[in-house]
Amino acid sequence: MEMSKNQQVGCLIIGSGPAGYTAAIYASRANLHPVLYQGIQPGGQLTITTEVENYPGYPEGIQGPEMMVHFENQAKRMGADIRYGLATAVDFSSHPLKVQIDEEKWIEAHSVIISTGASAKWLGLPSEQRLNGYGVSACAVCDGFFFKGKEVAIVGAGDTAAEEALYLSKLCTTVHMIVRKGQMRASKVMQERVLKTENIKVYWNSETDEILGDKKVEAVRLKNNQTQELITVPVSAFFVAIGHEPNSGIFKGWIDMDETGYINTIPGTSKTNIEGVFAAGDVQDKTYRQAVTAAGSGCMAALDAERYLGEKGLH
Repeated sequence: MEMSKNQQVGCLIIGSGPAGYTAAIYASRANLHPVLYQGIQPGGQLTITTEVENYPGYPEGIQGPEMMVHFENQAKRMGADIRYGLATAVDFSSHPLKVQIDEEKWIEAHSVIISTGASAKWLGLPSEQRLNGYGVSACAVCDGFFFKGKEVAIVGAGDTAAEEALYLSKLCTTVHMIVRKGQMRASKVMQERVLKTENIKVYWNSETDEILGDKKVEAVRLKNNQTQELITVPVSAFFVAIGHEPNSGIFKGWIDMDETGYINTIPGTSKTNIEGVFAAGDVQDKTYRQAVTAAGSGCMAALDAERYLGEKGLH
């Protein structure tokens, strides 16, 4: 590949959630002149949530998309160069590091901050993909409104599933919650709230056998893991809330990860196994996964990058 025409940047940030934007704010203030590529979902996962009530400094709460606009504007005001575009490949075999954007142009960078976040997981049923957008959704908060006054199903057993079931219970007549085991993974508080909510019906030890419907979701067929019994529940929508997977595919083979694809960082830092490459936010955090922890790790990554570039005499 022809490298001579490539643009060189001191600090390249991949991803635009709280981690990426915070890294851009800090890197800009340190005069690293960061370039940030927003990726496939500018603003990240917060753009598919509504009310954010647990981010410090917003006593009344704030809408997720609005909050990300604030982050972006602050990064821009500090001088960050924010661009549309998706990182599609990397070559970390030598310095400067190389990142391909939109499968066409390569950018050379002295330091790279990976803040590509995570994406919703799917069950993998053909009917789920076929009816995606026709009643099947991975975001109850985005799409629940369209099923006001209807019966819906949600699959999942963690905090997100519990939170989304409660959200749906305020809009929908009945929420059929499908839980694979005999108990939930969600925190005690969330479980209690779900079980106390009269219009949430929990199906324990149950799996989704098939989503039924020709042009839109009409029902879901459930299978009881213990009895193998099949039941059909009429619903207008089917929400998937079974967790997330990190958006780390393009770094496989270069960056050390755990078995599920979360990037390994040296504890207490944002450093990866490759010198000059740092990781922040949900792509490297499967434990906390909060906007505030992502932002904190974005700050760490920018400070680590600044120190690294200073030591190398590149800043």
